[in-house]
Amino acid sequence: MSNEGVDKSKRQFLTSALTVVGTVGAGYLAVPFLAQMQPSTKAMAAGAPVTVDISKMEPGQLLRVEWRGKPVWVLNRTPTVLETLAKLDSQLSDPYSNESLQPTSSKNPARSIKPEIFVAIGLCTHLGCSPTFRPEIAPHDLGEKWQGGFFCPCHGSWFDLAGRVYQGVPAPTNLEIPPYRYVTETQIIIGDETVETQA
Repeated sequence: MSNEGVDKSKRQFLTSALTVVGTVGAGYLAVPFLAQMQPSTKAMAAGAPVTVDISKMEPGQLLRVEWRGKPVWVLNRTPTVLETLAKLDSQLSDPYSNESLQPTSSKNPARSIKPEIFVAIGLCTHLGCSPTFRPEIAPHDLGEKWQGGFFCPCHGSWFDLAGRVYQGVPAPTNLEIPPYRYVTETQIIIGDETVETQA
């Protein structure tokens, strides 16, 4: 068959037009497909940062909030508690938090940006149970060595009031510290991935 008499400009135009129409059509098909892969509004809200007002916290008070479906504790530690923390180092598995998860701003003896305000994810690092807050010193059920902290009743793990795990318990590491930062002197944002700043 001869190609004589074939208008090559029409063929080029039709090829280009079909390519454009095909590309646009593929785009229309791809948009709903890609949109369904995005997390739902509810899921995005569950992972959103949480703002906590600490202005009315009393010394020794523990606030509980939820972030990403996990309990987060905010504890206002007293000067006495802060003094006690240094005395516990010899009883702890990881007193300097070398094996634990925390932002760099919380890698210090108090495991916090400001020593008096402690923020931690309230899940035991053994099997994910939620420990109880036991601030009293030497209660009859925990004994003389207990200087206040978090006790996991599921398997008996002990954590001090900086979330550091005691030696000889099932929990392998200290409690996890979430990313957080101070917006003002009395407001904390938990879960903000931006660089933590000291207020």
